[in-house]
Amino acid sequence: MPMIPLGAQVPARWLLLTCGILAMAGIARPAGAADEGIVDVHTLPRLDGAMEDTSRPDAHRVVYTVPSAVSAASDAARKLLSADGWMPYVYPLDERSAALTFKKGRQGLRVSFTQARGRPDQSAVSYTPNRIYANVPFPDGATNLVFDETRPYLGCIAPGALDATSEFFAKEMAAIGWRRLTPETAARWPNADLGETVPNGLRVFFDHPGGDTTQFYKQKPVMLTLTRRDDGRTNVEIRVAPFALPQELEADDDMAGLPRPKPTKSARSLGSARSNTREMSAAAMAELPAVLAFYQRELAARGWREDGNAPLAAGDDVAIRISNAEETGVLRLGRKYDFTMVSLTAQVKESALAARAKAKKEADARFLGEALGAAQQLIAADDIRRKAQAVSLSDAPLTALADGTTPVPLPENAEGVKFDGGDGRLEFSSASSVKALTAFYRASLKPAGWKEQPSVINQPNMAVMEFARGGKSISMTVMQMGPNVNVSASGSGLVMATAKPAAIPEVQAPSSEPLKLDTESPLPVPTQRSSKSLATTKIPGGEAPLRRELTASIPAPLQDVLAFYRAELSKLGWQEKTDGAAVSADHAQIDFTWPQGPAVLKLGRTKGETTVSLAQKNADVAVKADIMPKAGQARVMLGNMGPKEASLTINKQAVKIAAGAGGPQAPKGPMLDLPPGKYQYAVRTQGQPARTDKLTVAAGDIWGLVVGPSGDVLPLQMY
Repeated sequence: MPMIPLGAQVPARWLLLTCGILAMAGIARPAGAADEGIVDVHTLPRLDGAMEDTSRPDAHRVVYTVPSAVSAASDAARKLLSADGWMPYVYPLDERSAALTFKKGRQGLRVSFTQARGRPDQSAVSYTPNRIYANVPFPDGATNLVFDETRPYLGCIAPGALDATSEFFAKEMAAIGWRRLTPETAARWPNADLGETVPNGLRVFFDHPGGDTTQFYKQKPVMLTLTRRDDGRTNVEIRVAPFALPQELEADDDMAGLPRPKPTKSARSLGSARSNTREMSAAAMAELPAVLAFYQRELAARGWREDGNAPLAAGDDVAIRISNAEETGVLRLGRKYDFTMVSLTAQVKESALAARAKAKKEADARFLGEALGAAQQLIAADDIRRKAQAVSLSDAPLTALADGTTPVPLPENAEGVKFDGGDGRLEFSSASSVKALTAFYRASLKPAGWKEQPSVINQPNMAVMEFARGGKSISMTVMQMGPNVNVSASGSGLVMATAKPAAIPEVQAPSSEPLKLDTESPLPVPTQRSSKSLATTKIPGGEAPLRRELTASIPAPLQDVLAFYRAELSKLGWQEKTDGAAVSADHAQIDFTWPQGPAVLKLGRTKGETTVSLAQKNADVAVKADIMPKAGQARVMLGNMGPKEASLTINKQAVKIAAGAGGPQAPKGPMLDLPPGKYQYAVRTQGQPARTDKLTVAAGDIWGLVVGPSGDVLPLQMY
């Protein structure tokens, strides 16, 4: 069985060393008394050329530098300290450690090495005491020393014959407080068998009744096993007696979804509980029968069954095939030092992989069907809404408003006029159609010497016109927005040095009665209204709404509607953000916060009524779906429900949108982050005319642009 490197757990010896130092710090000692278990590292021999680092004086640590590489310094230190009576050893399962460990009587020492930065010919050497918590004697001249001072464990080859080695341990074990176990002293362990024989050797059991009075923590009984070698030397092993170890193991936390016994010295895993292939290996501090019983119990409880023996690999004592409904695996157990080495592997069956793939394909197909259906419903609903709203727009020819104060004429039904002559900007809305408004401006500006430049955007719901005269220009966008058409114009032809923002005032008649709350509405709205709609956006497959928006038209003054919403939203726990609030006679915009995220209330005036837009965002859903835009940015999510690839151009960026993007194969589809502002975009699909439109985004917004099967583009504010 392959060796398991130390890694997953902190070595118990360091935990015990820390606890021991803390414990000893609390024990009162006579003034000047020395701790015989701790070596004074300042008295130890040092390598030639040593220069001590005194920048951080430490009574329990010495650091010095030598003019040699790490490998040479390590070899020299081993020889130097060995000549001083220190016996080097390695820890079980940690044989490749670069640090050196030594023992001399009841004292321990750890020596570590570091390469000086930028100086391959200079090394730093560190001496640190290492307390021996479970002391056992080392035979003089022993080789292959493996030792753990916390359990204890000792493995080595003694230079003497069996009898001489036996006499050595009988004498030296007694000298440090160990006593040989007898049936009477072993009575507290009912399953202790002291009469077990060893072929070509002997076995003796000891306990250490002295406890802390001899610098020992309470030790478990140990088992000394000596066996003859063909070369006349003796194999030595001291380890905790099997009868003093746990006979029934508890379960530790799973690794890779596989059971792990407690206690283990080290453990590691590959994969996870959902991986097709997974593996767990550990060094269990228990006898093999106890570990085997643990796995038979735990695996059976998880639906695994044994399918006979597997071929034994190097180091295996047990190899068992196992399986459950979806997986096959192999459990391997072997012995190394005083550990039972565990290797447990699991592999998903081909039939289960095929079933999983089929189930995923079916789930993806259902998801895609639902997503396509939802997108088609949204597109159809949006088309119906636009057509219904367009019906109310008038195609009748327009006449200019008398006594206009703007550089270009205004139609007679212009509402919410905003003009800034300093920046050359004009905005207003109208109840006339895009067709009527474009005809009005073409007929009005041509006689005044303005020449129109050709434009590719000239559709029933949107048109862009460019005019030029005498080195000046005017750019106009006429776009249907709900039941109205918005007109925005800019350019040097609108600049007026002395101009001031102008607006046509509106007289708002007072309400005939107080506004009352519609208790059936998910979002607050008065019962006195001429229209109302509620839109909800969700992440495909999700239940919680990402955004909800209520729109309504209220036959009441704006100030009355504003007072209504301030009162009702406050009752719901919404908090008004005073910074950035804008309130005027015909417009209001107030930002709110509610427990799940931001919200905004917008009020305006159209056709003698107050228009309401109340949008509520759920930040928790956006964050969980990993679609929240960066701070100060807006995010545009692109989808394509059509059968062919589409191309979107926006903000000088061209993005390919694969067929099915935004569906289950690519749930999020391409995404763009844009600064707040207005953007014109164009979408092209093979065999379809280019579709152009404009998109206005604000910081924190999430918009979806979904290309439909026919090439239509549905803009949808998702957040």
